[in-house]
Amino acid sequence: MSGPGPGAEPAPSGPGPGAEPAPSGPGPGAEPAPSGPGQAEASRSVPGPGAKPSRGGPLAGGPLAGVRVLELAGIGPGPFCAMLLADQGATVLRIDRPGAANPRPERELLSRGRQSAVLDLKHPRATDALLRLVDAADVLLEGFRPGVTERLGVGPDVCLRRNPRLVYARMTGWGQDGPLATAAGHDIGYIARAGALHGLGRAGGPPQFPANLLGDFGGGGMLLAYGICAALVERVTSGQGQVVDAAIVDGVASLLAMPLMFMAQGWWRDERGVNLLDGGVPWYDVYETADGKWMAVGALEPQFYAALLAGLGLTDVPARDDPQNWPELRALFSARFKDRTRDEWAAAFAGTDACVEPVLSLTEAAGDPHLTARQTYVTRDGMTQPSPAPRFSRTPGQLPGSAPAPGQHTTEALTAWGLTDAEDLVACGAAIQA
Repeated sequence: MSGPGPGAEPAPSGPGPGAEPAPSGPGPGAEPAPSGPGQAEASRSVPGPGAKPSRGGPLAGGPLAGVRVLELAGIGPGPFCAMLLADQGATVLRIDRPGAANPRPERELLSRGRQSAVLDLKHPRATDALLRLVDAADVLLEGFRPGVTERLGVGPDVCLRRNPRLVYARMTGWGQDGPLATAAGHDIGYIARAGALHGLGRAGGPPQFPANLLGDFGGGGMLLAYGICAALVERVTSGQGQVVDAAIVDGVASLLAMPLMFMAQGWWRDERGVNLLDGGVPWYDVYETADGKWMAVGALEPQFYAALLAGLGLTDVPARDDPQNWPELRALFSARFKDRTRDEWAAAFAGTDACVEPVLSLTEAAGDPHLTARQTYVTRDGMTQPSPAPRFSRTPGQLPGSAPAPGQHTTEALTAWGLTDAEDLVACGAAIQA
Protein backbone atom coordinates (compact mmCIF):
# COMPACT_ATOMS: atom_id res chain seq x y z
CA MET A 1 0.00 0.00 0.00
CA SER A 2 2.84 2.37 0.71
CA GLY A 3 4.72 1.79 -2.52
CA PRO A 4 8.43 2.39 -2.81
CA GLY A 5 9.53 4.41 0.18
CA PRO A 6 11.52 7.58 0.04
CA GLY A 7 14.89 6.78 -1.29
CA ALA A 8 13.51 4.10 -3.60
CA GLU A 9 14.09 4.45 -7.31
CA PRO A 10 11.80 7.03 -8.90
CA ALA A 11 8.33 5.62 -9.43
CA PRO A 12 7.05 5.44 -12.99
CA SER A 13 4.69 8.31 -12.29
CA GLY A 14 7.48 10.59 -11.10
CA PRO A 15 9.80 12.88 -12.99
CA GLY A 16 12.15 11.46 -15.54
CA PRO A 17 15.36 9.74 -14.59
CA GLY A 18 17.29 11.84 -12.18
CA ALA A 19 14.61 14.47 -11.97
CA GLU A 20 13.82 16.08 -8.64
CA PRO A 21 11.04 18.32 -7.36
CA ALA A 22 11.98 21.88 -6.60
CA PRO A 23 11.08 23.45 -3.25
CA SER A 24 9.53 26.89 -3.18
CA GLY A 25 9.06 29.45 -0.49
CA PRO A 26 8.76 33.23 -0.20
CA GLY A 27 12.06 34.99 0.25
CA PRO A 28 12.82 36.85 3.41
CA GLY A 29 10.66 39.88 3.46
CA ALA A 30 9.73 39.30 -0.17
CA GLU A 31 6.51 40.61 -1.59
CA PRO A 32 3.93 37.90 -2.21
CA ALA A 33 4.93 35.99 -5.33
CA PRO A 34 2.79 36.67 -8.38
CA SER A 35 -0.11 34.32 -8.67
CA GLY A 36 1.11 31.26 -10.47
CA PRO A 37 -0.24 27.98 -11.68
CA GLY A 38 -2.93 26.66 -9.48
CA GLN A 39 -4.78 29.97 -9.21
CA ALA A 40 -7.44 28.70 -11.58
CA GLU A 41 -7.88 25.69 -9.35
CA ALA A 42 -7.94 27.88 -6.26
CA SER A 43 -10.75 29.96 -7.69
CA ARG A 44 -12.84 26.81 -7.98
CA SER A 45 -11.88 25.44 -4.59
CA VAL A 46 -14.46 24.70 -1.93
CA PRO A 47 -14.00 26.80 1.21
CA GLY A 48 -12.66 24.73 4.03
CA PRO A 49 -14.20 24.54 7.48
CA GLY A 50 -14.37 27.96 9.01
CA ALA A 51 -13.88 29.81 5.73
CA LYS A 52 -16.18 32.87 5.69
CA PRO A 53 -15.59 35.01 2.64
CA SER A 54 -17.67 37.88 4.01
CA ARG A 55 -16.15 41.37 4.12
CA GLY A 56 -13.89 41.77 7.11
CA GLY A 57 -13.64 38.01 7.58
CA PRO A 58 -10.78 35.58 6.91
CA LEU A 59 -8.67 36.20 3.84
CA ALA A 60 -8.96 33.74 0.97
CA GLY A 61 -5.99 31.68 -0.14
CA GLY A 62 -4.57 30.28 3.07
CA PRO A 63 -1.42 31.17 5.06
CA LEU A 64 0.93 29.90 2.32
CA ALA A 65 -0.64 31.94 -0.49
CA GLY A 66 2.12 33.28 -2.73
CA VAL A 67 4.55 30.45 -2.01
CA ARG A 68 5.58 28.61 -5.18
CA VAL A 69 6.45 24.94 -4.83
CA LEU A 70 8.02 22.86 -7.58
CA GLU A 71 7.32 19.19 -6.83
CA LEU A 72 9.21 16.43 -8.60
CA ALA A 73 6.50 13.78 -8.71
CA GLY A 74 6.95 10.75 -6.52
CA ILE A 75 4.88 8.64 -4.16
CA GLY A 76 3.87 8.54 -0.49
CA PRO A 77 5.38 11.15 1.83
CA GLY A 78 6.48 13.60 -0.87
CA PRO A 79 3.04 14.03 -2.44
CA PHE A 80 1.50 14.13 1.04
CA CYS A 81 3.80 17.00 1.97
CA ALA A 82 2.90 18.84 -1.23
CA MET A 83 -0.79 18.23 -0.49
CA LEU A 84 -0.41 19.82 2.95
CA LEU A 85 1.25 22.86 1.39
CA ALA A 86 -1.37 23.17 -1.36
CA ASP A 87 -4.17 22.82 1.18
CA GLN A 88 -2.86 25.94 2.91
CA GLY A 89 -2.67 28.00 -0.26
CA ALA A 90 0.75 27.28 -1.77
CA THR A 91 0.94 27.17 -5.57
CA VAL A 92 2.25 23.71 -6.37
CA LEU A 93 3.42 22.66 -9.82
CA ARG A 94 4.04 18.92 -10.11
CA ILE A 95 6.63 17.87 -12.68
CA ASP A 96 5.63 14.47 -14.02
CA ARG A 97 7.59 12.20 -16.30
CA PRO A 98 6.25 10.78 -19.57
CA GLY A 99 4.32 7.55 -19.14
CA ALA A 100 0.93 5.95 -18.77
CA ALA A 101 -1.59 8.13 -16.96
CA ASN A 102 -4.10 7.05 -14.35
CA PRO A 103 -7.51 6.85 -16.07
CA ARG A 104 -9.07 8.38 -12.94
CA PRO A 105 -6.58 11.09 -11.88
CA GLU A 106 -9.15 12.74 -9.61
CA ARG A 107 -8.82 9.68 -7.36
CA GLU A 108 -5.18 10.55 -6.63
CA LEU A 109 -6.06 12.29 -3.39
CA LEU A 110 -2.46 13.00 -2.37
CA SER A 111 -2.05 15.01 -5.58
CA ARG A 112 -4.98 17.35 -5.10
CA GLY A 113 -4.51 21.09 -5.46
CA ARG A 114 -1.75 21.00 -8.10
CA GLN A 115 -1.18 21.73 -11.71
CA SER A 116 0.86 19.19 -13.66
CA ALA A 117 3.45 19.62 -16.38
CA VAL A 118 5.30 16.74 -18.04
CA LEU A 119 9.00 17.17 -18.79
CA ASP A 120 11.02 14.44 -20.46
CA LEU A 121 14.29 14.87 -18.60
CA LYS A 122 16.06 12.64 -21.11
CA HIS A 123 15.68 15.56 -23.49
CA PRO A 124 18.45 18.18 -23.15
CA ARG A 125 16.04 21.09 -23.27
CA ALA A 126 13.88 19.64 -20.48
CA THR A 127 16.62 19.95 -17.87
CA ASP A 128 17.17 23.57 -18.85
CA ALA A 129 13.42 24.17 -18.61
CA LEU A 130 13.34 22.65 -15.13
CA LEU A 131 16.19 24.89 -14.00
CA ARG A 132 14.35 27.92 -15.29
CA LEU A 133 11.35 26.85 -13.23
CA VAL A 134 13.67 26.66 -10.23
CA ASP A 135 14.52 30.32 -10.82
CA ALA A 136 10.88 31.21 -10.11
CA ALA A 137 10.33 28.76 -7.24
CA ASP A 138 10.40 29.23 -3.50
CA VAL A 139 10.61 25.51 -2.78
CA LEU A 140 11.80 22.48 -4.69
CA LEU A 141 10.55 19.17 -3.28
CA GLU A 142 12.07 15.83 -4.26
CA GLY A 143 12.00 12.30 -2.90
CA PHE A 144 14.68 10.37 -4.78
CA ARG A 145 17.65 8.48 -3.43
CA PRO A 146 20.67 10.66 -2.61
CA GLY A 147 22.57 11.61 -5.75
CA VAL A 148 19.76 11.16 -8.28
CA THR A 149 18.96 14.82 -8.79
CA GLU A 150 22.67 15.64 -8.86
CA ARG A 151 23.11 13.20 -11.75
CA LEU A 152 20.20 14.85 -13.54
CA GLY A 153 21.89 18.20 -13.27
CA VAL A 154 19.32 19.67 -10.90
CA GLY A 155 20.93 18.97 -7.52
CA PRO A 156 20.95 21.48 -4.66
CA ASP A 157 24.31 23.05 -5.51
CA VAL A 158 23.23 23.87 -9.06
CA CYS A 159 19.77 25.07 -8.02
CA LEU A 160 20.94 27.22 -5.11
CA ARG A 161 23.57 28.90 -7.30
CA ARG A 162 20.79 29.95 -9.64
CA ASN A 163 18.29 30.80 -6.90
CA PRO A 164 19.98 31.45 -3.53
CA ARG A 165 16.59 31.91 -1.85
CA LEU A 166 15.42 28.43 -2.79
CA VAL A 167 14.39 25.95 -0.10
CA TYR A 168 15.55 22.61 -1.49
CA ALA A 169 13.51 19.97 0.35
CA ARG A 170 14.66 16.34 0.21
CA MET A 171 12.51 13.44 1.41
CA THR A 172 14.20 10.08 1.99
CA GLY A 173 13.86 7.13 4.31
CA TRP A 174 17.44 6.91 5.54
CA GLY A 175 18.68 10.47 5.04
CA GLN A 176 21.25 12.03 2.73
CA ASP A 177 24.22 10.40 4.50
CA GLY A 178 25.06 7.39 6.64
CA PRO A 179 25.75 3.73 5.75
CA LEU A 180 22.19 3.09 4.51
CA ALA A 181 21.68 6.39 2.68
CA THR A 182 21.49 4.82 -0.79
CA ALA A 183 19.66 1.64 0.27
CA ALA A 184 16.08 0.93 -0.78
CA GLY A 185 13.45 0.88 1.92
CA HIS A 186 9.84 1.18 2.97
CA ASP A 187 7.97 2.51 5.97
CA ILE A 188 8.02 -0.80 7.86
CA GLY A 189 11.81 -1.00 7.65
CA TYR A 190 12.36 2.60 8.68
CA ILE A 191 10.22 2.33 11.81
CA ALA A 192 11.83 -1.04 12.58
CA ARG A 193 15.38 0.30 12.56
CA ALA A 194 14.37 3.54 14.30
CA GLY A 195 13.08 1.57 17.31
CA ALA A 196 9.38 2.38 16.99
CA LEU A 197 8.15 -0.97 15.65
CA HIS A 198 9.68 -2.86 18.57
CA GLY A 199 7.30 -1.13 20.98
CA LEU A 200 4.07 -1.71 19.06
CA GLY A 201 1.97 -4.77 19.81
CA ARG A 202 0.91 -7.08 22.60
CA ALA A 203 3.23 -8.40 25.27
CA GLY A 204 4.71 -11.69 24.15
CA GLY A 205 3.44 -11.23 20.59
CA PRO A 206 5.01 -10.00 17.36
CA PRO A 207 5.43 -6.30 16.60
CA GLN A 208 2.32 -4.78 14.99
CA PHE A 209 2.78 -2.00 12.43
CA PRO A 210 0.22 0.82 11.93
CA ALA A 211 0.04 0.54 8.13
CA ASN A 212 2.45 3.18 6.78
CA LEU A 213 1.09 6.04 8.86
CA LEU A 214 3.92 6.33 11.39
CA GLY A 215 6.90 6.45 9.03
CA ASP A 216 5.79 7.68 5.61
CA PHE A 217 3.33 10.25 6.87
CA GLY A 218 3.89 11.12 10.56
CA GLY A 219 7.70 10.88 10.47
CA GLY A 220 8.03 11.65 6.77
CA GLY A 221 5.70 13.94 4.82
CA MET A 222 4.57 15.93 7.83
CA LEU A 223 8.17 16.35 9.00
CA LEU A 224 9.13 17.64 5.56
CA ALA A 225 6.27 20.15 5.54
CA TYR A 226 7.41 21.39 8.95
CA GLY A 227 11.01 21.66 7.71
CA ILE A 228 9.95 23.63 4.65
CA CYS A 229 7.91 26.09 6.69
CA ALA A 230 10.77 26.49 9.19
CA ALA A 231 13.22 27.20 6.35
CA LEU A 232 10.84 29.76 4.85
CA VAL A 233 10.56 31.55 8.19
CA GLU A 234 14.36 31.59 8.60
CA ARG A 235 14.74 32.97 5.09
CA VAL A 236 12.85 36.10 6.11
CA THR A 237 15.77 36.94 8.39
CA SER A 238 18.74 35.65 6.37
CA GLY A 239 17.55 36.17 2.82
CA GLN A 240 18.97 32.75 2.00
CA GLY A 241 17.49 29.40 1.12
CA GLN A 242 18.94 26.08 2.25
CA VAL A 243 18.67 22.30 1.91
CA VAL A 244 16.16 20.51 4.14
CA ASP A 245 17.21 16.89 4.72
CA ALA A 246 14.05 15.16 5.97
CA ALA A 247 14.67 11.48 6.75
CA ILE A 248 11.90 9.23 7.96
CA VAL A 249 14.20 7.60 10.51
CA ASP A 250 14.89 11.05 12.01
CA GLY A 251 11.22 11.96 12.06
CA VAL A 252 10.25 8.70 13.73
CA ALA A 253 12.98 9.24 16.34
CA SER A 254 11.44 12.63 17.12
CA LEU A 255 8.07 10.97 17.63
CA LEU A 256 9.70 8.65 20.17
CA ALA A 257 10.72 11.53 22.45
CA MET A 258 8.14 10.70 25.12
CA PRO A 259 8.91 6.97 25.46
CA LEU A 260 12.61 7.84 25.61
CA MET A 261 11.87 10.41 28.30
CA PHE A 262 9.82 7.90 30.28
CA MET A 263 12.58 5.31 29.98
CA ALA A 264 15.11 7.79 31.35
CA GLN A 265 12.76 8.47 34.25
CA GLY A 266 12.24 4.79 34.99
CA TRP A 267 8.58 4.82 33.98
CA TRP A 268 8.88 2.81 30.75
CA ARG A 269 10.31 -0.59 29.94
CA ASP A 270 11.90 -1.25 26.57
CA GLU A 271 9.32 -3.95 25.87
CA ARG A 272 6.00 -3.88 24.09
CA GLY A 273 2.62 -4.25 25.71
CA VAL A 274 3.78 -3.73 29.30
CA ASN A 275 3.63 0.05 29.69
CA LEU A 276 1.07 2.69 30.53
CA LEU A 277 0.22 3.73 26.95
CA ASP A 278 0.79 0.52 24.97
CA GLY A 279 -1.89 -1.78 26.37
CA GLY A 280 0.07 -2.74 29.44
CA VAL A 281 -2.63 -1.49 31.82
CA PRO A 282 -6.32 -2.51 31.61
CA TRP A 283 -7.65 1.06 31.68
CA TYR A 284 -5.78 2.02 28.49
CA ASP A 285 -6.73 -0.64 25.98
CA VAL A 286 -9.35 -1.79 23.49
CA TYR A 287 -12.20 -4.17 24.29
CA GLU A 288 -14.40 -6.30 22.08
CA THR A 289 -18.15 -5.79 22.26
CA ALA A 290 -21.11 -8.15 21.82
CA ASP A 291 -21.28 -7.52 18.06
CA GLY A 292 -17.58 -8.20 17.43
CA LYS A 293 -16.69 -4.51 17.30
CA TRP A 294 -14.46 -2.57 19.67
CA MET A 295 -14.35 0.20 22.23
CA ALA A 296 -11.22 2.23 23.04
CA VAL A 297 -10.58 3.00 26.70
CA GLY A 298 -8.18 5.72 27.87
CA ALA A 299 -9.22 6.35 31.46
CA LEU A 300 -5.83 7.39 32.82
CA GLU A 301 -6.67 9.99 35.45
CA PRO A 302 -8.54 8.97 38.64
CA GLN A 303 -11.67 10.95 37.78
CA PHE A 304 -11.81 9.42 34.32
CA TYR A 305 -11.27 5.95 35.75
CA ALA A 306 -14.15 6.53 38.19
CA ALA A 307 -16.36 7.50 35.23
CA LEU A 308 -15.27 4.31 33.42
CA LEU A 309 -16.30 2.13 36.34
CA ALA A 310 -19.60 3.98 36.67
CA GLY A 311 -20.35 3.59 32.97
CA LEU A 312 -19.59 -0.12 33.13
CA GLY A 313 -21.73 -0.49 36.22
CA LEU A 314 -18.83 -1.95 38.21
CA THR A 315 -18.62 -1.07 41.89
CA ASP A 316 -16.67 -3.72 43.75
CA VAL A 317 -13.42 -3.98 41.83
CA PRO A 318 -9.85 -4.56 43.01
CA ALA A 319 -7.62 -1.51 43.38
CA ARG A 320 -5.79 -0.56 40.24
CA ASP A 321 -2.74 0.68 42.15
CA ASP A 322 -1.58 -2.91 42.60
CA PRO A 323 -0.27 -4.50 39.36
CA GLN A 324 -1.19 -7.89 40.80
CA ASN A 325 -4.84 -6.92 40.27
CA TRP A 326 -4.50 -5.96 36.62
CA PRO A 327 -5.27 -9.40 35.14
CA GLU A 328 -8.48 -9.53 37.17
CA LEU A 329 -9.42 -5.98 36.16
CA ARG A 330 -8.80 -6.75 32.50
CA ALA A 331 -10.97 -9.84 32.72
CA LEU A 332 -13.78 -7.86 34.39
CA PHE A 333 -13.64 -5.15 31.72
CA SER A 334 -13.51 -7.70 28.90
CA ALA A 335 -16.53 -9.60 30.17
CA ARG A 336 -18.54 -6.44 30.78
CA PHE A 337 -17.92 -4.93 27.36
CA LYS A 338 -19.13 -8.15 25.74
CA ASP A 339 -22.54 -7.65 27.34
CA ARG A 340 -23.53 -4.91 24.87
CA THR A 341 -22.89 -3.86 21.30
CA ARG A 342 -20.40 -1.15 20.43
CA ASP A 343 -23.08 1.39 19.67
CA GLU A 344 -24.89 0.63 22.93
CA TRP A 345 -21.68 1.26 24.84
CA ALA A 346 -21.02 4.42 22.85
CA ALA A 347 -24.44 5.69 23.86
CA ALA A 348 -23.86 4.69 27.49
CA PHE A 349 -20.62 6.67 27.69
CA ALA A 350 -21.81 9.66 25.66
CA GLY A 351 -21.56 12.86 27.67
CA THR A 352 -19.28 11.35 30.32
CA ASP A 353 -15.60 12.01 31.03
CA ALA A 354 -14.67 8.34 30.95
CA CYS A 355 -12.50 8.75 27.83
CA VAL A 356 -14.22 5.78 26.20
CA GLU A 357 -14.90 5.95 22.46
CA PRO A 358 -16.12 3.59 19.73
CA VAL A 359 -13.52 2.27 17.28
CA LEU A 360 -14.87 3.42 13.93
CA SER A 361 -13.96 2.26 10.45
CA LEU A 362 -12.88 4.80 7.85
CA THR A 363 -16.39 4.71 6.36
CA GLU A 364 -18.03 5.14 9.76
CA ALA A 365 -15.70 7.96 10.79
CA ALA A 366 -16.75 10.01 7.75
CA GLY A 367 -20.32 9.97 9.05
CA ASP A 368 -19.55 10.57 12.73
CA PRO A 369 -21.67 13.46 14.12
CA HIS A 370 -18.75 15.32 15.68
CA LEU A 371 -16.51 15.00 12.63
CA THR A 372 -19.43 15.88 10.36
CA ALA A 373 -20.14 19.03 12.38
CA ARG A 374 -16.49 20.08 11.98
CA GLN A 375 -16.35 18.97 8.33
CA THR A 376 -13.25 16.97 9.21
CA TYR A 377 -14.09 14.72 6.26
CA VAL A 378 -15.76 15.94 3.10
CA THR A 379 -16.86 14.23 -0.09
CA ARG A 380 -15.60 15.28 -3.49
CA ASP A 381 -15.40 13.39 -6.77
CA GLY A 382 -17.40 10.65 -5.11
CA MET A 383 -14.78 9.90 -2.45
CA THR A 384 -14.17 10.83 1.16
CA GLN A 385 -11.16 13.02 1.87
CA PRO A 386 -9.84 15.07 4.78
CA SER A 387 -10.33 18.81 4.98
CA PRO A 388 -7.23 21.01 5.22
CA ALA A 389 -5.66 20.97 8.68
CA PRO A 390 -4.77 22.73 10.89
CA ARG A 391 -7.33 25.52 10.76
CA PHE A 392 -6.43 29.19 10.69
CA SER A 393 -8.74 31.94 11.95
CA ARG A 394 -7.67 34.73 9.60
CA THR A 395 -6.20 32.89 6.62
CA PRO A 396 -8.02 29.55 6.47
CA GLY A 397 -6.93 26.91 4.03
CA GLN A 398 -9.34 25.69 1.40
CA LEU A 399 -10.13 22.31 -0.05
CA PRO A 400 -8.27 22.68 -3.35
CA GLY A 401 -9.11 21.37 -6.78
CA SER A 402 -8.95 17.71 -7.72
CA ALA A 403 -5.70 16.06 -8.77
CA PRO A 404 -4.75 16.72 -12.39
CA ALA A 405 -3.84 14.26 -15.08
CA PRO A 406 -0.09 14.24 -15.83
CA GLY A 407 0.66 17.01 -18.31
CA GLN A 408 -2.82 18.48 -18.08
CA HIS A 409 -1.45 22.01 -17.60
CA THR A 410 1.95 21.77 -19.27
CA THR A 411 1.74 24.74 -21.64
CA GLU A 412 -0.37 26.88 -19.32
CA ALA A 413 1.74 26.24 -16.22
CA LEU A 414 5.15 26.61 -17.87
CA THR A 415 4.02 29.91 -19.35
CA ALA A 416 2.66 31.13 -16.01
CA TRP A 417 6.00 30.29 -14.39
CA GLY A 418 7.83 32.47 -16.90
CA LEU A 419 8.84 30.03 -19.67
CA THR A 420 7.92 31.97 -22.77
CA ASP A 421 9.01 29.07 -24.99
CA ALA A 422 6.52 26.61 -23.51
CA GLU A 423 4.85 25.84 -26.83
CA ASP A 424 8.24 25.27 -28.47
CA LEU A 425 9.23 22.89 -25.64
CA VAL A 426 6.10 20.86 -26.38
CA ALA A 427 6.74 20.96 -30.10
CA CYS A 428 10.30 19.59 -29.74
CA GLY A 429 9.26 16.85 -27.29
CA ALA A 430 11.02 18.22 -24.20
CA ALA A 431 7.60 18.81 -22.65
CA ILE A 432 4.32 16.98 -23.20
CA GLN A 433 0.87 18.50 -23.15
CA ALA A 434 -1.86 15.96 -22.28
